[in-house]
Amino acid sequence: MRLWIDADASPGAVKEVVFRAAQRLELDTFLVANQRIYVPPGNAFVQSVRVAGGPDVADQHIVDQAEPGDLAVTADIPLAAALVEKGVLVIEPRGEEFTPDNVRERLSIRDFMDGLRSTGVETGGPDPYKERDKRAFASTLDRILTRELSDR
Repeated sequence: MRLWIDADASPGAVKEVVFRAAQRLELDTFLVANQRIYVPPGNAFVQSVRVAGGPDVADQHIVDQAEPGDLAVTADIPLAAALVEKGVLVIEPRGEEFTPDNVRERLSIRDFMDGLRSTGVETGGPDPYKERDKRAFASTLDRILTRELSDR
């Protein structure tokens, strides 16, 4: 299992949790972004992958490189849908696990809201990332890693 982080917009708190898990479990972890991303010194399991600029270049890199059984962290619902279809486990930064049962519904809602925004409707954005979001993410990450790594 490898961990893939859609790092362009991932909250720092999520990265901190992932860095600790990667070190503790000795899991190769890749932070993928089109900009330079901080990698903690002394953690040999975390690498930064810088891709060319452009829309969805980082997403496509993750889709191309991730394999079934890997784990990805992203808030990007189209990326999550592509990864789930490929057999990759996916968590969003607020702790929800994307599954074959829920990712299509989330994609439909996202597309509907995008359509509203394109007509000028103000839909607002996500709430600020809070400590409870970090705890929910850490809990889901721990649950998935425990489940998946105990099966191997």
